[in-house]
Amino acid sequence: MRHALALTVTLLLSPGFALADGSFVGRTRLDLDRPEIQQFVEATAAANQMQPLDVYRLLAKAEPQPKIIELITKPAEKVSPWWQYRERFITEQRVSEGAQFMQEHRARLEKAHRETGVAPEYVVAIIGVETFYGRITGKYRVLDALSTLAFDYPPRAEYFKGELAQFIALAREEAVDPLTAMGSYAGAMGAGQFMPSSYRRYAVDGSKDDKRNLFADWDDIIASVANYFKEHGWVADGPVIAEASLQPDAPVTADPGNLRLNETVAGLRSKGVDFETAQKSTTPVLLIPAETEVGPGYRVGFKNFEVITRYNRSVRYAMAVHDLATHIADRVATADTTQATTKAGKTMRLASHTSTDEDALNKSKEGAER
Repeated sequence: MRHALALTVTLLLSPGFALADGSFVGRTRLDLDRPEIQQFVEATAAANQMQPLDVYRLLAKAEPQPKIIELITKPAEKVSPWWQYRERFITEQRVSEGAQFMQEHRARLEKAHRETGVAPEYVVAIIGVETFYGRITGKYRVLDALSTLAFDYPPRAEYFKGELAQFIALAREEAVDPLTAMGSYAGAMGAGQFMPSSYRRYAVDGSKDDKRNLFADWDDIIASVANYFKEHGWVADGPVIAEASLQPDAPVTADPGNLRLNETVAGLRSKGVDFETAQKSTTPVLLIPAETEVGPGYRVGFKNFEVITRYNRSVRYAMAVHDLATHIADRVATADTTQATTKAGKTMRLASHTSTDEDALNKSKEGAER
């Protein structure tokens, strides 16, 4: 069998070899003779009860993308201080479109809130940060991105091999076309940018149509983002962040790489960190660096902050989501108040006009009787 597969691979890589669907293998494709690729094929086929040849056929159509290696080597959150990172996400356009999105999808968001306890504005903010509310979902084929990182990016090859295998399984389970599915340079998909393993594990069928469509079904997308938070321990009505300041010579360090709740409310306060919270003294927290244009800045993160970092392992990312969420919630609350006030004013004016009309009618009747 191994010799037969080797012959098949050789044929697939031969110039001008036509596949069953009539397409041709180009010259910028994966070398399917590489031992690690052959091992991947055999393991993936066995795990998904597939024929190895089917996996080879799919990988034969993957196109390595050197630009992806460049992008993943230097992501923005590793080189930008917080205040610069924040400026890219907390813009008037992103806030106003987020408020509009929240109002348009209010029923879906409220349903997800009832089922998971996750505040609607954080679901909206995730989608806003990830894809600008579904408008920018990625320009790379997921197959190309995952194949490139699985076989040409040694630092995280094992992780991306796992995601590639998950994507192959997902394509069969959810009828996702593996040749046309688009995503980020890391292989994340849809408006919520789920990696294949997260898609398979956390996506839910919010529209109850027996499909989990994170590309185009907003019921599924919103329910799935909320479910992701819930499954990672979101605390309903719990705090996310508190602003903080350090007393002079406070014996504490804010590590931008720390994502663990490695302190407590009482512990941080005893070390000279001042912040306001109604949480118990034993509540787990972490100290977050939040650099400003004029110097150091600090925040305290709670469990829900740690949950946001499960979506993207960056404190700056989680702070951007939080700040965008609060701005969107404030904007929607203001709009709701304005709308309620306007409606109340119209009701009062209508009542006043009705009363005036009735008075005039009564006077007219009195005059007629006299």
